[in-house]
Amino acid sequence: MNPLRTIAITLLAVGILAMVYGSFSYTKVTHETKLGPIEIAVKHTETVNIPMWAGVGALVLGGLLLTVGKKKGQP
Repeated sequence: MNPLRTIAITLLAVGILAMVYGSFSYTKVTHETKLGPIEIAVKHTETVNIPMWAGVGALVLGGLLLTVGKKKGQP
């Protein structure tokens, strides 16, 4: 599989995931203290929203790369 096709398929997958889920969350530890056997940690959950245009753009770009790759590969 050539690198252009791999990038195109990855962009298509990312575009589909961005449109289906729309956001993702992660946990960030901001403060951590250890007092002997006691550990105290402050954790914040951050949510990142993915714009719809980014998902659509990844789908379009991936589709274009797939079609350009097929046309270049043919004699």
